[in-house]
Amino acid sequence: MSAPTDQFQRRLRIVLAGGSGQIGSHLAAHFQRYGHHVTVLTRAPFTANWPTVYWDGENEDTRENGWVETLNGADVLIHLSGRSIACPFTPQNRQRIYNSRLRSTRLLGRVIPTLPAPPRLWMNASAALIDALPPRLLFARHPWGPRVFLARLAADWEGEFFAAPTPHTRKIALRSALFLAPAPGNLFALLSMLARAGVGGTMGNGYQLVSWIHAGDYARAIDFLIAHSDLEGPFNLAAPEPLPNRAFMAALRDAWDRPNGLPLPALLLRLVSLMRADAGLALHSCHALPNHLLAAGFTFKFPDWPSAAQDLARQWRQRDK
Repeated sequence: MSAPTDQFQRRLRIVLAGGSGQIGSHLAAHFQRYGHHVTVLTRAPFTANWPTVYWDGENEDTRENGWVETLNGADVLIHLSGRSIACPFTPQNRQRIYNSRLRSTRLLGRVIPTLPAPPRLWMNASAALIDALPPRLLFARHPWGPRVFLARLAADWEGEFFAAPTPHTRKIALRSALFLAPAPGNLFALLSMLARAGVGGTMGNGYQLVSWIHAGDYARAIDFLIAHSDLEGPFNLAAPEPLPNRAFMAALRDAWDRPNGLPLPALLLRLVSLMRADAGLALHSCHALPNHLLAAGFTFKFPDWPSAAQDLARQWRQRDK
């Protein structure tokens, strides 16, 4: 069984590098709710209910801002920093996305070994695509689209992460599937808007597999990985029941009491992907299974998408009241 945050023997010092995004904000609120001390390293100042410290994710000379001292003695470092893929998928932006992730990981890998008391655990973001993409595409010399690019990025990102010499710090790569939370501006909000507007039908032919995870299970999985000090290496953070896109969208429409939805043709999604790289991913299968998590004893509260969609829609309705 997984260990909830309130059952840790003591309160933890947790640092979230790049914790201003949707996953980072969710985790920061989750940890703070249970009394842990949370600090977010951020490139841009923002108002939060927890301390924030500036870093640029690239240069050690910003240590004068205190971010290096924040890492010293931390129980957990969770690195989520990286340029968003919700941008025009141009060669320049692809390079910026790539550089932002690898440089920040490389910087942490240089700094952590120099600390008198390095973090006990370093979790680094990755993507479930690395585990779900056939090797012949993953190592293609000429990436043809966002799916291959992001999978290769995740592979290089993990390579940089695991190559860092941190003998006193346990490492876990978080291969995340679609993260779905009832919050404005994220993927669940976008898909729900389409469903409620009557255009939440199948995407493309609808047979492509969708790997996903409920935000609550994501936070519980992070708790579980922190609590079990024998676990390390890559873990898929994905629900155990991926499903075809047509079934995924049908369950979402059902959660919003919308029986029908106009389909989104593949051509339209490809055109949209020129502006948002993540839109193109909707056309491609991702079949990621949480085998290592399940083998370690983790249990999902929302293993199937229909129940997860109902819960997320219920939470959204409550916040609208």
